[in-house]
Amino acid sequence: MTNPYVPVLVLMGIGAVLALGGVAASAIIGPKRYNRAKLDAYECGIEPTPLAVGGGRFPIKYYLVAMTFIVFDIEIVFLYPWAVDFATLATFGLVAALGFLALITVPFVYEWRRGGFEWD
Repeated sequence: MTNPYVPVLVLMGIGAVLALGGVAASAIIGPKRYNRAKLDAYECGIEPTPLAVGGGRFPIKYYLVAMTFIVFDIEIVFLYPWAVDFATLATFGLVAALGFLALITVPFVYEWRRGGFEWD
């Protein structure tokens, strides 16, 4: 009998070789033309400043957009397996999914009240 973890280890090895090979190939083959613009910090096309506008504080909008992505990303990650195995999970799965959606509503309402969905 073979070990059931051998295919997993082989797949992890292939993934590591491809990842390291891609990084090595880009370092060897990639262009090496450096200029001031490439070496400068990139801040969404805006000239970098030592302090943010308004005395060094970032607007809350930046963090709200990031929080929106995280909340909806986590929601999809947890609801996708439930949707795939809906028939097997039955009532317990439905109750667990509704409880999860109730918990996910808390950051959603918080962000809504803070103006995270109002685009300037």
